[in-house]
Amino acid sequence: MTERQSIWVFIEQVDGRVADVSLELIGRARELADPLGYEVVGLLCGHEVEEAARDVIRHGADRVLLADDAELASYRTLPYARVAITEARRRQPEIFLVGGTPNGRDFAPRVASALRCGLTADCTDLQIGDYESRREGKTFRNLLFQIRPAFGGNLVATIVNPNSRPQMATVREGVMRMPASDASRTGVVEAVVPEFELGDFALEILSRQVRHSTVKLKDAPVIVAGGAGISDAEEFALLRDLANLLGGEVGASRAAVDAGWIGREHQVGQTGTTVRPRLYIAAGISGAIQHRAGMDQSSKIIAINTDPTAPMLQIAHYRIVGDVGEVLPMIIKALRERSMDHREETE
Repeated sequence: MTERQSIWVFIEQVDGRVADVSLELIGRARELADPLGYEVVGLLCGHEVEEAARDVIRHGADRVLLADDAELASYRTLPYARVAITEARRRQPEIFLVGGTPNGRDFAPRVASALRCGLTADCTDLQIGDYESRREGKTFRNLLFQIRPAFGGNLVATIVNPNSRPQMATVREGVMRMPASDASRTGVVEAVVPEFELGDFALEILSRQVRHSTVKLKDAPVIVAGGAGISDAEEFALLRDLANLLGGEVGASRAAVDAGWIGREHQVGQTGTTVRPRLYIAAGISGAIQHRAGMDQSSKIIAINTDPTAPMLQIAHYRIVGDVGEVLPMIIKALRERSMDHREETE
């Protein structure tokens, strides 16, 4: 592998299933790498996970560095970081991307500190560009532009790291599009031998308990979300009725969660889940940038708000200026009548 001519992605997996965010990052790495002629490399740690490595190749990687060891069966900071640090020092990647998951946020700072490189957290976009440094009086070519919200989401910052490698970033889940799996793609699965040290095993996992949420916002084709404009629990129940009719999920802004109308697992936005449904209905959501950052890539947006100047109405494809408590019952009634008419026609 040519020195510093590769983009790496840390591949998270649980029981052999690759995390969606890792595949999303493989897809984005592919888009960044192709114009530069770089190789896309996945770094995968685990035990008996070769099929997961093949899945990463099918989604766009050229090479997967596979550290297969019983000690790597479950994520632990020090053994996983040891593999990444050793291989990064040996192979010198140009860019190293990590999903902004709980494990990724634990793993990335440890690796960046050991490699003495910068790390930008919670990016929402990645681009390649040139940076002109006035202080150094020169232009740096083909840097990674690491783009993330700043100052509580009121600004969007672009961060560059011209002087150290790799350029590292964690990236929020769901902000990159998932690439399609291509069974015809071929690549190299290269085994790497972990070089552990005694101190890497200071932590022992005694048991693991997995809690599965029934809320599937990321996969929902339709999301009906409510915000501060919802006046009470009864109005919020209308969102559930509409979501059920449309075969979707209920979402919420932070204001609605803080008001206690719904659990935090339903929150969409900068501090919640990033979603890309086919249809997003924003009921009583003003559209602060923190919320828009989590849903503005929806295919179609319908906004319902009493304020015609609300930011959400400015990005919506369809705008309804009115009270949520009046508008939602009319939509629900129309959908139910349409469903009844359709059943009568088919009988």
